[in-house]
Amino acid sequence: MRIEDIHFLIIGATKSATTWLQQSLQQDTAVCMPDPELHYFSRNYDKGDEWYLSQFGSAGDRRFIGEKSNSYMDTPGVAARIKQAIPDVLLIAQLRNPVDRAYSDYCMLYRRGEVGRDVAQYLDPRRATGGRFLNGGLYHQQLQPYLDLFPTPQLQVLLYENIRTDPQRQLDTVRSFLRLESELRMPPVTKKVKDKTDPIVSPGLRQILKPLKPVLAPFRNNFVVQGVRSMIAQETKYSPLEPDLCARMVEFYAPEAERLGKLINKDLSEWLSRVSAMKAHLRPAS
Repeated sequence: MRIEDIHFLIIGATKSATTWLQQSLQQDTAVCMPDPELHYFSRNYDKGDEWYLSQFGSAGDRRFIGEKSNSYMDTPGVAARIKQAIPDVLLIAQLRNPVDRAYSDYCMLYRRGEVGRDVAQYLDPRRATGGRFLNGGLYHQQLQPYLDLFPTPQLQVLLYENIRTDPQRQLDTVRSFLRLESELRMPPVTKKVKDKTDPIVSPGLRQILKPLKPVLAPFRNNFVVQGVRSMIAQETKYSPLEPDLCARMVEFYAPEAERLGKLINKDLSEWLSRVSAMKAHLRPAS
């Protein structure tokens, strides 16, 4: 296998159901995608092509070889590396309302115990200075390098919101873009991926147990460990995204969303006009 055999890359964005897309594609026997995000062109480029290609060991005679690494969206220089290595690769960017995306990303890191309960500290444009939460939704800036280097037909931009209304159509759009034709029309994955309502060990306790993680890792599927975890896991209570903070985030993203809409020729007004609906959607259940 050569690096030129990589047919497609799912480049992001984070918290935009790219794992759902990956798992839905993996159901097709003609598709080969490694499960972990390789982050080769962003974080592991120094490991070289040999390491990268070794991650596709199960490719066999499958003709549609690809991978998903969300860091490809927002890491400087990645587009140029990809262009140099795989100039004909097909690129898929699945984007989500940037306010929803930022809050979902915050919730994920809160579950891991990596951020505190003061959500405004991380999401308020007046207080937060860049960082992954706000910068992760600057899609126009992130996609421009790809459009500067790749022909427009090689980039497929999808909207996360369309998954909620018609997941089969979203998957069919991707299959058509990849020219993935099969007699068997595979349905999309139906189980919600990375559900933030799933019971977990509390962030505080996770931090306390963090030093023991390497020791416990080999036993995580042991029935005793699973039993203990089920007793201490609970649904996480998240800090709500208050209406005033939501409004400031909408204002922050408005210019970027307008530029992105023109860039990809898509109407993104729904991202900014449904403020009240967004507030209701983003507020966690008590």
